[in-house]
Amino acid sequence: MARKKKFTKKITPKPSLMQRLRSNFLTGLVIVAPVVITVYLIWTVVTFIDARFVPLVPATYNPSTYLGKDIPGFGVVIFLISTAIIGSLTKGLFGRQLIRIWEGLIDRTPVVRSVYSGLKQIVETVLSQSNANFQNACMIEYPRKGVWGIAFISTASKGEVLQKTGEDEMLSVFLPTTPNPTSGFLLFVPRKDVIILDMTVEDAAKLVVSAGLVMPPTKEEIAAGIKPAPVKRS
Repeated sequence: MARKKKFTKKITPKPSLMQRLRSNFLTGLVIVAPVVITVYLIWTVVTFIDARFVPLVPATYNPSTYLGKDIPGFGVVIFLISTAIIGSLTKGLFGRQLIRIWEGLIDRTPVVRSVYSGLKQIVETVLSQSNANFQNACMIEYPRKGVWGIAFISTASKGEVLQKTGEDEMLSVFLPTTPNPTSGFLLFVPRKDVIILDMTVEDAAKLVVSAGLVMPPTKEEIAAGIKPAPVKRS
């Protein structure tokens, strides 16, 4: 008679106390670290602005004169109000004339001219609300064939860039670096070599920042209920 095979149940060892403490610590760190860093950065900015603007306020209008202690954020309020007032004044004819005179003086100053024009262009680009967002996330072959990178489509290439290449259609794409997506490369890629992704620009940015650790779900996974659909922010 054939002998019956004995099946033994594999027992998974329980994690030790140190392993559980390490797991709980890492889980808590994921939650606590972003909160602490965000609060620290906000507090640093508020303290920096308060230190510059509060001394400019006369003692009669400074609440700390009557309360006996400084109010955190009072300088930020003064900064916001003064900036709004300056913005309203520069919309008029007199304000625009003053800006022309000021920028004319800056343009005649060699070193200051370069710094001022560069900073102004950066601020205008960041604060611009018209067509300032990336259109889609995409994939392009970079730095060689067979190697793919995540990029963001800016606009359709036009003008001399399109004419000199001889291509029928090209796209201007921004290829970010990991883990700092604010730096990268501006590339002009033929439309046929660009694969547009279904994931949102925000999800693609998370993928770049996390170095591939945070992978957004596919349409099939969402439809099958394996992973929830990502929340799109307006």
